[in-house]
Amino acid sequence: MIWDWFAYFALSAIFCWVCGAFLAWKQRYVPTLVMTAVGLCVFFTYIVFMWITLSRPPMRTMGETRLWYSFFLALSGIIVYARTRYRWMVGLSTIMSTVFVVINLLKPEIHTKAMMPALQSAWFAPHVIVYMFAYALFGAATLMAIVLLWRGHRAKKQGWAGRINCTEAFKTIDGLVVVGWAFLSCGMIFGALWAKDAWGHYWAWDPKETWAAITWFAYLLYMHHRFIPHHSRRLSLCILILSFCLLQMCWWGINYLPSAQGASIHTYNSQ
Repeated sequence: MIWDWFAYFALSAIFCWVCGAFLAWKQRYVPTLVMTAVGLCVFFTYIVFMWITLSRPPMRTMGETRLWYSFFLALSGIIVYARTRYRWMVGLSTIMSTVFVVINLLKPEIHTKAMMPALQSAWFAPHVIVYMFAYALFGAATLMAIVLLWRGHRAKKQGWAGRINCTEAFKTIDGLVVVGWAFLSCGMIFGALWAKDAWGHYWAWDPKETWAAITWFAYLLYMHHRFIPHHSRRLSLCILILSFCLLQMCWWGINYLPSAQGASIHTYNSQ
């Protein structure tokens, strides 16, 4: 089975990402990019291998979507590092990517399921890929937000004079959120087209769709709050972290809601 090969590709990719994170901490810019890129190529090779073997895009199960999230999270981390030279960014994105890889290693879903008719729409693959990239960008922005909140708390606790200089970091976060929100919007459009093709309607306020709308508005609130003159940066970071929590609810949390059991068209069973 194709899943039996996952550990070899995953551990090789993680090794490259960890080496890249170490090199980033040592401020070795080019070697960091090279090692992380090698890890991304190894991981993406497995995704392509799985795609060919299954004769369908590997997006059917939660485990398969974790593959895309791990890949895009590592990709967004190296993109942020290349733009900002924040050496801790590669390490954090590597940790997050590794977490999702380890979950797949310890609790593998069945990757050889045949796709149900609703998932065979031409709009399904772009919908998932665009969403996973948006999720990864939001994940990178959230990691930066947590670091900034921690630094601000430490500065306040130790009585440092003045406010820490985080203007450039906020510019990067804003860029990630804006691009991520644009991809999220495109993903929702693709999802609406998929729903029309599969179920005959664009939007039905299904639990998954409702939480998707809540998440979309949450990130929109963050962007609008950032435009307010003399706004609270701390509140902006809190809104961003809360938005990411809502995103997790939209992504996998709704599977555990009683209202979605047997009612949501996005909660697929194992047949």
